[in-house]
Amino acid sequence: MTIPAQRQHETEQLERLSTLVADILAEAKQQGASAAEAGLSVDRGLSVTVRLGEVETIEHHRSQGLGVTVYFGQSKGTARSSDLSALAVRETVAAACRIAKHAAADEYAGLPDADLLATEFPDLDLYHPWDLVADDAIELAKICEGAARAYHPDISNSEGANLNTYQGLSVSGNSLGFLHGYPSSYHSLNCSVIAGVGENMQRSDWGTVARDVTDMESAESVGCKAAERAVSRLGARSLSTRHCPVIFAAEVARGLVGHFISAIRGGSLYRKSSFLLDQLGKPVFPGFIHIHEQPHLLRALGSAPYDGEGVATHPHDLVKDGILQSYVLSTYSARKLGMKTTGNAGGSVHNLIVDPGDLDLPALLKKMGSGLLVTELMGQGVNIVTGDYSRGAVGFWVEKGEIQFPVEEITIAGNLKDLFMKIMAVGSDVDLRGNTRTGSILISEMTVAGN
Repeated sequence: MTIPAQRQHETEQLERLSTLVADILAEAKQQGASAAEAGLSVDRGLSVTVRLGEVETIEHHRSQGLGVTVYFGQSKGTARSSDLSALAVRETVAAACRIAKHAAADEYAGLPDADLLATEFPDLDLYHPWDLVADDAIELAKICEGAARAYHPDISNSEGANLNTYQGLSVSGNSLGFLHGYPSSYHSLNCSVIAGVGENMQRSDWGTVARDVTDMESAESVGCKAAERAVSRLGARSLSTRHCPVIFAAEVARGLVGHFISAIRGGSLYRKSSFLLDQLGKPVFPGFIHIHEQPHLLRALGSAPYDGEGVATHPHDLVKDGILQSYVLSTYSARKLGMKTTGNAGGSVHNLIVDPGDLDLPALLKKMGSGLLVTELMGQGVNIVTGDYSRGAVGFWVEKGEIQFPVEEITIAGNLKDLFMKIMAVGSDVDLRGNTRTGSILISEMTVAGN
């Protein structure tokens, strides 16, 4: 199918799904619901995995599903189905209604305020289908893995290369009159290889992801980067326990920012299970830190015109001049806290950006002088209630701004509330391969536990 024909097909399917959502909402009303919301999605994709030059898996997938939530007053019921037939739709709505009739009333439950719903729907350029057949996908995965295996004689084995394509449609609506849907696409290529000299074995990986295949790194580049990272870790050793500066490389720094988001989500706050309780309007980072959402960036992985409840998204400062400006709230969590939704239903953020500084990674290393560059983290030692942070780490020891040797079998630790205030710089080496965009982050001091 040509791209124009494919787009015409998607337009027709979008109209069909929109009609079906409208029918679901009408059915909920007919069955006695005082309010309702519904969502439909259909998607398809291709995934291939190649290892040591041979095809391991080829998967074509197609899926569809609907979810409907109904309210009887402030009692709520939800049901889901993968069957979109008329009979299945009626039964799914009926199941949601039965649940709601037996559920306890919750004074905070209900649809968003009508004036917060999206009424404008900018084209965010999120749909770029990749008309890729399995043979071509296999060839690209082979090129990627082949580039990695040929990169250096110390590449001794491979965990394979994996290519995925996805495209889908989603439509949502509610009984307040909101009804909209749009198509989106997502493509990725990843490679993981093992370097080995004697008994010393190290693995590493790299990947690329984008809405549009033309924005992805080349297959050769992905393979070479994975191999380069694996080889660079050969000869890794532990460190003695110490306190020192630490740089989180951009690819792991997004996780550090993610812990901050977890601490300011409405659910954590109204349950009083966050180390950032009652910090709104207070400094939580140094004054140069600016963290914000930009949900309308073209082609970006986190872009969306509205959240999962149909509430319009908008540029949104979370931290400005180091001060906590806003939480991450859905309609329910906002009502629990006596506030308004921020357009973050489900706790999701849309293109979270940490403003970069002027220093690239080599310049950050110079600024740090001596310390640890972390390139990979392991374990789940993060307590959002207390802020205590302790994770296994892999990376490089740095002296006088230059990498000296690779490091493994260490743990880095601290308290997130303190660590955030100890940020000295954010690098200009922003990693665009996700919903969070940040450069490397330099922290003035952490505990590094080794041998």
